[in-house]
Amino acid sequence: MSGDDGLPYDGLKVLDISQGVAGPHCGMLLARHGADVVKLEPLAGDWGRQIGKTYGDNCAYGMAFNRGKRSLALDLKNPEGAAIALRLANAADVVIENNRPGVTARLGLDYDTVRQQNPEVIYLSVTGFGQTGPNANLPATDSIMQAFSGLMSYNKDDTGLPQRINLLAIDVVTGLYGFQAVAPALYRRAIKGGGRHIKTSLMEAIGAFQSAKMIEFELEKGVTAPLGVPVAMFKAKDGYLTINGRRDPHFVALCEILGLPELPGNPSYATAMARIEHEAELMPLLRPAVEEMTLAALSAALTEADVLHGLVQDFGDYFQSEHVRAVEAVRWIEQSGVGTIPMPVIPGLPPPSDGDPMVHAPHLGEHSREILLELGHSNQEIDAFAANGAIGLFARP
Repeated sequence: MSGDDGLPYDGLKVLDISQGVAGPHCGMLLARHGADVVKLEPLAGDWGRQIGKTYGDNCAYGMAFNRGKRSLALDLKNPEGAAIALRLANAADVVIENNRPGVTARLGLDYDTVRQQNPEVIYLSVTGFGQTGPNANLPATDSIMQAFSGLMSYNKDDTGLPQRINLLAIDVVTGLYGFQAVAPALYRRAIKGGGRHIKTSLMEAIGAFQSAKMIEFELEKGVTAPLGVPVAMFKAKDGYLTINGRRDPHFVALCEILGLPELPGNPSYATAMARIEHEAELMPLLRPAVEEMTLAALSAALTEADVLHGLVQDFGDYFQSEHVRAVEAVRWIEQSGVGTIPMPVIPGLPPPSDGDPMVHAPHLGEHSREILLELGHSNQEIDAFAANGAIGLFARP
């Protein structure tokens, strides 16, 4: 599928029966590294195609995390559909699923069933809370896990109200951890042989991601000190920026720029530790001075003084950034049925190009016929499967 023999997973077969973002993200990364990923989805489509605003049978999250795959629409509750799915699982190097515990077993595609005919399979199961424990069967979305995991407890607005990160961050992180678990399992299989059932969850992934904050919380008895002062968001005359002036030379330079040269000589602010202790007194002195300056003037002065800072941009600003454009960190791809969309480069992979099948997000059932022909079925058999509801075929508009 890759058209590039240099990709490391060229020839690897993956059956992705997961939905949403976490499992599909792992499957997309395998596809972008060269694997042939068959995305098996219900006749109505992966629910991940309906997150936010839809564009035909796709949405932003669906396009981001299913690119490079081939879509087979199939009813697992139909005996013929279930038989096709099991054939694909038995021939796969990797299987990815993210149902609640027990659901995949009822569908006849669980690890114990698949390994009977495919003992070398690397099988990834992603759940919300894990396979066991009091919460194992509870529904878990990204938002729920942001609350449960403690993430919201230190992400608060000015009134102290815990805030949700407006991004499916935990799902995305879980997909990354899933991919990094599958990769060494494949290496071990290549060197020593043997399959493996990898079990992970949204809860475990965001726990691992927050390791430093959790250690900090425990050692500091829940009252965590800032990483440094000033390290904060500031309002300038015409917008917002973040400034990191925690190191002594940076703090001195910042105070000079803001017209407050006397502050570094005050014992309460003279050292990094002193500034942390007196944060509540220092920040109200800095903020009004920042508000008197424009972003352009402040950024120019901070850059010249080598003080860490960043202007708060939206994605449009990012796309138009001179640096982003110079290094081609975002490529623009034509997605059928949608139009031109941005496609950020995945670190460590060759940049995508327009027309590359590895960045095409499949339509529901787009490859159903192609995949079944590869399994040895005739066009007549495939039409019969479609007629009895076992599979779905994509009809081009």
